[in-house]
Amino acid sequence: MAQPTPAPSAGSPFIEFQDVWLAYNETLLAQNSFAVEAIDLRVNKGQFIAIVGPSGCGKSTFMKLTTGLRRPSRGTVRIDGQPVTGPLKISGMAFQAPSLLPWRTTLDNVLLPLEIVEPHRSQFKARRAEYVQRASALLAKVGLGGYESKFPWQLSGGMQQRVSICRALIHEPKMLLLDEPFGALDAFTREELWCILRDLWLEQQFNVVLVTHDLRESVFLADTVYVMSKGPGRFVVNRQIDLPRVRDLEITYTPAFTDIVHELRSHIGAIRGGAAAAAASGVVA
Repeated sequence: MAQPTPAPSAGSPFIEFQDVWLAYNETLLAQNSFAVEAIDLRVNKGQFIAIVGPSGCGKSTFMKLTTGLRRPSRGTVRIDGQPVTGPLKISGMAFQAPSLLPWRTTLDNVLLPLEIVEPHRSQFKARRAEYVQRASALLAKVGLGGYESKFPWQLSGGMQQRVSICRALIHEPKMLLLDEPFGALDAFTREELWCILRDLWLEQQFNVVLVTHDLRESVFLADTVYVMSKGPGRFVVNRQIDLPRVRDLEITYTPAFTDIVHELRSHIGAIRGGAAAAAASGVVA
């Protein structure tokens, strides 16, 4: 059923980067050698953004800064109005590899965050029945109802990735971070999971940060696509995706959709071409 896009918040941004730079160690910092530089970003509550760019541009570094796994060398990162000083408990993450524990069933893999992260850990035994019901409901939403007792080796790659997304959402985070989550899947499975993610986001209205190499994926899912330059990475393009919601797969065949994809591809091509030309001439980009 069609649902509206989450409305932008009139208050403070949910994600805010202010002139953020990161060097991975003190030696690189002393040499002014940064992985990302001059990152400024403001994302309202409930919005879906995608980060694209050439390999090595700093997309994964940006994710580490957003989750608190890395602190900036310069500048500040705020999530939900609070400075990020360490790993966030209000976020969920999923990666290209599902990384399910092979000795745990589908249900137990989804429940894992509730067993190890406070405040759920201390309540887990008392609230187990409630948590199991929550996990089963999530699995049903992604088409895995009845698979609770299956082990990872009994599931296809696409099914495993659905379990991974459920695990990332089981503690009802305010923000979901996805690092190439569908990159290893075939085209049909990938598009099916686009729609599942779209529906979960529209229903629950959490923030999403998606890192991807797939431009079609970014345009189909995101409100805004940010293009990063070759390292040191910085945002060089901020493309609002003004396609109507809710987007069905048919939209990916329309001129409006393909025009945006081609536009983004031209930006990335120019970035890669400029870096290649600089390397050929012996100039550091």
